[in-house]
Amino acid sequence: MSDRFYSVEQVAEHLGLHVRTVRNYVRDGRLTAVRIGKQYRIAHEDLEAFTGRPVPPPPWETVRRQRHTDVSSIVEIDAVSRETADRLSTLLMVAATDRRPGDQPLRIETVYDEERARMKIIVLGGLRDTARLFDYMEGILTS
Repeated sequence: MSDRFYSVEQVAEHLGLHVRTVRNYVRDGRLTAVRIGKQYRIAHEDLEAFTGRPVPPPPWETVRRQRHTDVSSIVEIDAVSRETADRLSTLLMVAATDRRPGDQPLRIETVYDEERARMKIIVLGGLRDTARLFDYMEGILTS
């Protein structure tokens, strides 16, 4: 047994009927419904029995939200030369612009402090892209 219940408005929209027509079917006993407070609720099974055939899920049930994840990362690298910082910045910027249609946006900011030989990288993007960037960083820093 399904736990799907529909309002009169949802059934009317799904069947292409006027709301009053569906309410009349319920009041006449042709369409089984449960009254909760001042509103009727129609079980999925009762709707199928009324139509005499399987009823596909209505559009509002089949629309699934796409999961969206974002990563915000700050990477700080000590004892890095200007040359390595420049190579790293260039690689990351190229990776950020090498995007396919439909990819999540990817933002990268880099700052190099010459006095401290320290680099800070800020990455905002999706999980896969951020992980790929970290692999690139590790490749340059460990070579």
